Amino acid sequence: MEKENLKELIIEHKDRFLARRDLLPRDIQQEIGRYLRQREIIILTGVRRCGKSSLLRLICDDLLNKKAVPARNILYLNFEDERFLPFTAQNFDLLYETFMEVENPQGRLFLFLDEIQNIKGWEKWLNRLYEFEDIKAFITGSNATMLSSEISTALTGRNRQVVVWPFSFREVLRLRGCIVDDRSLYRRNSRTEIKRLFREYTELGGFPEVLKTGDTTLLTQYYRDILYRDVIARHAIKNIREIKELTLYLAANPATVLSYKNIQGMSGVRSINTVKNYLAALNDVYLFFFTDMFDYSVKRQIYNPSKLYAVDTAMINSVSFRFSRNIGHLHENIVFLELKRRTREIYYGKTRKGKEVDFLIKEGLHVVEAIQVSSSLSDAKTRKRELEALTEIREELKKGGQEAATRDLTMTVITDDEENIAETENGHIRIIPLWKWLLG
Repeated sequence: MEKENLKELIIEHKDRFLARRDLLPRDIQQEIGRYLRQREIIILTGVRRCGKSSLLRLICDDLLNKKAVPARNILYLNFEDERFLPFTAQNFDLLYETFMEVENPQGRLFLFLDEIQNIKGWEKWLNRLYEFEDIKAFITGSNATMLSSEISTALTGRNRQVVVWPFSFREVLRLRGCIVDDRSLYRRNSRTEIKRLFREYTELGGFPEVLKTGDTTLLTQYYRDILYRDVIARHAIKNIREIKELTLYLAANPATVLSYKNIQGMSGVRSINTVKNYLAALNDVYLFFFTDMFDYSVKRQIYNPSKLYAVDTAMINSVSFRFSRNIGHLHENIVFLELKRRTREIYYGKTRKGKEVDFLIKEGLHVVEAIQVSSSLSDAKTRKRELEALTEIREELKKGGQEAATRDLTMTVITDDEENIAETENGHIRIIPLWKWLLG
């Protein structure tokens, strides 16, 4: 690329970047704020359209306003601009020289590089820059190749990886101007408004633009972009019908335990190896996720079927009519996403009698919480089944060598709108509405 072209891109991209206003603060900013003084390269990754570029702007605001960083020390570029098509790794040095010439910065430089995975070899250049220049870099990418072994090796000890998720319920409340504190939960009007916004959250999901516009047709386009651009094109998949059928099958079955054989048989994919490759690609782009069954034996854990979840319940609802009829699975998927935002280590459980426990949360060597998700416990059989699953898994964890740890094991049932404490012989079980649990 020519220097004059690069000057134009540097100035135009930065002007547009700094002109962005009225962005909603994200909860994850507090975590990232702890790393601003450190030199590590911050890698922000996550599904397309979840707000990574906006988060870069919010981080920039924190630097300009809270850390008094001069604007001339900021470089922002979005490599999805088609004018970067001729750009290769060999152009990075010219880009850096051009930036220095245009801005004449002094002191530490702050580089915001959006969708940088489009330029092959970017990590080697950034690694060299980290070694020889006083820089702090923030980079984004829409797929997990950003975290591949090659990149991790190139940036060993020099990067901190942060996953950005679609909006949480707390962030949606903030977007709608609904202030929540300890007192508001006891005010009928406030509680009614929170519940109304929770119903809206289940319908619209967490993608920022959908929440702003209320236009759920955007979700179908997001799904197509992820599937065609990030999966089919990137992996050169030729049998497009096959992977489309697979993703539609997955979208219709969130919060379901599925084996490779089940998926192959129901989706019509030609082989189990192909199923594994497709699922890995869908996981890489943060469209679908799988949790393992907890077992003290790692081997048994690997060979047990996994449980499926999606990145956004409204998105899969938009591409699968069947999903909208199962409120319990919708709520369970929402709980899974919130646990991922809270960076918990998640498994599902199964008792020896075959009762399933939706989530087991592990910290270090021990399971510290068991969670069931049920839309209602009003039916006596449902209540008995959900509570027994928790008490049975607690006893089995005890026998498995966690006796000391399970004394403090938290047992929770998350419901649509019920709240109380269930006392059992094996400890008390907290029953809490999902909307309230999401508030943390």
